Amino acid sequence: MSQKNNNKFFVHPTADVSPLAKVGEGTKIWQHCQVRENAVIGRNCILSKGVYIDAGVQIGNNVKIQNGISVYHGVTLEDGVFCGPHCVFTNDKQPRAINPDGTLKRADDWVLSKTLVKMGASIGAHATIVCGVTIGRWAMIGAGAVVTRDVPDYGLVYGNPARLHGFVCPCGEKLLPGKEQDELMHAQCPKCGKIIEIPLEIWRKAI
Repeated sequence: MSQKNNNKFFVHPTADVSPLAKVGEGTKIWQHCQVRENAVIGRNCILSKGVYIDAGVQIGNNVKIQNGISVYHGVTLEDGVFCGPHCVFTNDKQPRAINPDGTLKRADDWVLSKTLVKMGASIGAHATIVCGVTIGRWAMIGAGAVVTRDVPDYGLVYGNPARLHGFVCPCGEKLLPGKEQDELMHAQCPKCGKIIEIPLEIWRKAI
C-alpha cells in the first residue's frame, strides 16, 4: 500500500484523500469522494461518485462502493464486498445532537457500535444497516432492506425489518434444498451446481 498518489492508484481531481490514508494499488477513487485520515482501503477497490470514508475505516481488497454512500467510523468491509447505490451505514444506536442538559454532544458523549460486513457480501441499493450487526460471508441484502440483526453466511434477507428468506450461492443464485446429513443442509446452486453446507438449525429459520 501507499500513502501518496504515485500512479499506483487513481484519485479524481475533485476527490479529497487525506495524506494519512492508505490506499492500495489499482484502487479508483472517483468524483467528489472524501477519504479521511487513517482510513485503510485495499487493492483494486472502486469508490464511486460522492463516497465518504470516515477516519479509521478498514476496507479490504476488491470492494465496490457505489454512488452516495457514507462508510462511518466503526464499519469494516472485508474483501469483495459490494455496496449498492445510496445504502446506509450507522454507528450510533442512540443518536442525539444534544445531551439532556441541552449542551451539544461531543465526541466522547456517545458509544460506538461496530458493524462488520464479511467477505463477498452484497448490500442492495438504499438498504439501511443498523449498527452493531455482522453480515456473513456471501450474504445478500435486498434493495431497501432495514437490517437490524446479524445475517448468516450466504443468507438472503430483505424487507423492513429484514427477514431471512433463503440462502444464495457465491454466484448470486438462490440455493435449493438438497440432502440433509450430519445436521447440515447440503444446498445446491441451480446455476453453477456448487454445493453449500448450511447448518440445519439456520436453514430452518428461513421464511
